[in-house]
This record gives sequence, C-alpha cells and structure tokens, in this order.
Amino acid sequence: MTTASTTSQQFTSASQQLEENALRDVILRIRDVEVAFGTHKVLKGVNLDVYRGEILGFVGGSGSGKSVLMRSVLSLIKKNAGQIELFGLDYDSTGGADRLSIDCRMGVLFQHGALFSSLTVKENIQVPMREYFDLSQSLMDELARVKIDLVGLGPEAADKFPSELSGGMIKRASLARALALDPQLVFLDEPTSGLDPIGAAAFDDLIASLRDTLGLTVYMVTHDLDSLHAICDRIAVLRDGVVLTTGTLAQMTAVDDPWTKAYFTGKRARNVGN
Repeated sequence: MTTASTTSQQFTSASQQLEENALRDVILRIRDVEVAFGTHKVLKGVNLDVYRGEILGFVGGSGSGKSVLMRSVLSLIKKNAGQIELFGLDYDSTGGADRLSIDCRMGVLFQHGALFSSLTVKENIQVPMREYFDLSQSLMDELARVKIDLVGLGPEAADKFPSELSGGMIKRASLARALALDPQLVFLDEPTSGLDPIGAAAFDDLIASLRDTLGLTVYMVTHDLDSLHAICDRIAVLRDGVVLTTGTLAQMTAVDDPWTKAYFTGKRARNVGN
C-alpha cells in the first residue's frame, strides 16, 4: 500500500470517528481550522471533537502545531480559516454576555507557568477574578486560598513570589490560577515538562482527581507517554497539519502511520497492557 493511500485511509478513519461520536456531548468542536505564518501553513484543516468530562491527550512531533491549535482555540493566534465552537456556540460570531460566559468557562495552564513574576501566588490567582468580576478583596483572598488548597499547595505558598517556588510548585500555582473562575474546560500545555518522574506522576494524579471531583474537561498537549498511559481517556494525533486519528492508547498502537507507530510502539513506549 502506498503512503498516500495509507494516509487517505487514516483521514477517513478520523472522519468516521467524528461521525460515530456525533451524539456525545461535545464541549469543543473544531472544524477545518487552518493557521499559517506567512507562507508556511502549520494547520491545514484540523477537525476535532472534545467530549465533556474526558481527558484528551493531544500529541504530535515537535513543531507540528499542537500549541498553535490550542492558542487558536483561545483566540491568542488568529486562524486563517475554519470554525471553533465552544459550549455549543460559534466563538467568532459570539459577543457580549455570551462571549464573556465562554471565556469564564475556560482555564489555561501554559507550558512554563506564565506566572507574573512581580505578583505573589495569591495575586496571580486573583488576576482572572479582577479581569472578569467585581469582587471584594476579602472574597478574592478567600477564593485564592481555596484554589491553593485545591491544587495541593500549603497556605504559606499564597504570599510567595514565583522566584521562591520549585518547578512543581510553579505548575500547581499556575493550575490554581487556571481554576480561578471555576472553569468547565481546562487547557494544559505540557503540564509535566520539567518535572521529575515522581513530581510528574503526582501532577497526573492531581489532574485526574480534579477532573473527577470538579467535573472538568481537560485538553492536554503533551509529549509524556506516562501521562497518556495514566490519565488520558482518548488521544488525538496531529500529523502533517491535520488530526490524523483519535482513539484510546491501545488503538494508537494499531495506527498504520510511521511516526505514530514509532511514538507509541518504539523503544520508549510503554506496554499498554501494564
């Protein structure tokens, strides 16, 4: 079988998966999204559904456009074509109170935390609260304490600056800020990067626990095979500017694509039966 025909079959498979899952509660729907930087087209027509309550692991080669897609969904990067629907609403054609409602229902943890260095942990968590709501300082202080506890940081972390935190604490503080407005959909960009195996496993457990207790939907860009194995319900593979396929970790091992096969069954891959 030629590479072209193999790829065509895989695109058809991804399309069939979208159709088969059409009746599930879709919290994020991406259709035909294209993004280019100058003449370089990074995303060439991405289609993806994210279902309420799942942890979706989004993978692809370095520079393939994983973070570009996430930032396009968040309107941090302008797309050239396509439609993004959040909570049943077309984001581009939505304004006013509906747009505000969508924004407040999403939280983001960027790869390196992106905490404001001149603000304490408590003040960082309060940034979204100040931007979207008119709350008293005492209420914001109490809410920040709740979020700090929620992510497993001690109360003493509230008045620390990012420079005083370990890498793992920065990740947790950033997650606390992502949860500041009680979102339904949380985007995580390489959440375990830079963490040692024990810290990464603990962070995975935290994400899974928060999903279960808060009813979150999690869209997680990651390279971490252990995270994919431990907590992801489904995986989406970005290849050549499109979502090649989606499915469980076990299903990924059967995908007839060289990069996908090497990623999930190569030397560093985990045995999905373990």
